[in-house]
Amino acid sequence: MSYVGKNIKRFREEKSLTQDALAEKLSVTRQAVSNWECGKTEPDIETLHKIACALEVSVEELIYGEKRQYTVINNIQQGGKTVSKAGIGFGSCLAMIISYTTWKSIGWAILHGILGWFYVIYYIIKY
Repeated sequence: MSYVGKNIKRFREEKSLTQDALAEKLSVTRQAVSNWECGKTEPDIETLHKIACALEVSVEELIYGEKRQYTVINNIQQGGKTVSKAGIGFGSCLAMIISYTTWKSIGWAILHGILGWFYVIYYIIKY
């Protein structure tokens, strides 16, 4: 039995759900749930997310069996992201100022500012 399968079974039983009931919530067959729990197959990441939602646990708990403590790391990373996003916005404004002072053209400044903001939007969507 796989570790993920053991966790699916444990959380399912804690919720007093049968394999049939979980399968119905996930729109899969009972055999699929049985195969996951026995370790014959593994759910894909999308299905793993659906299982976590159905069992009201995190994907992390399904994989590791418990919620890990990342509070300090997450706060640092979130702080880093905020600083990065603010830095990129500042960088776009700085690019506009440098463009204007170098070429003495508001057109180039606007172009560089727009390009900078496209990068900001790309960065926000990607990360």
